Amino acid sequence: MNHGQNISVNGDPREVPVGCSLERLLCLLDLQNRRVAVAINRGIVPRARYAASIIEDGDRIEILEAVGGG
Repeated sequence: MNHGQNISVNGDPREVPVGCSLERLLCLLDLQNRRVAVAINRGIVPRARYAASIIEDGDRIEILEAVGGG
């Protein structure tokens, strides 16, 4: 029985549920309310596509957070 799929998030291995969307991953990481840019396998994903972007086994996810400064 397959409980999850293995992916990489910012270089760290992680298991997510099968059928997990990018939006759900951000919730699991407690980043849903943060200003982030996300790429799946080096392809930038627009925020409007997070819910429709389903993560596949072996995907490499990169999450960059916008940081304000002065």
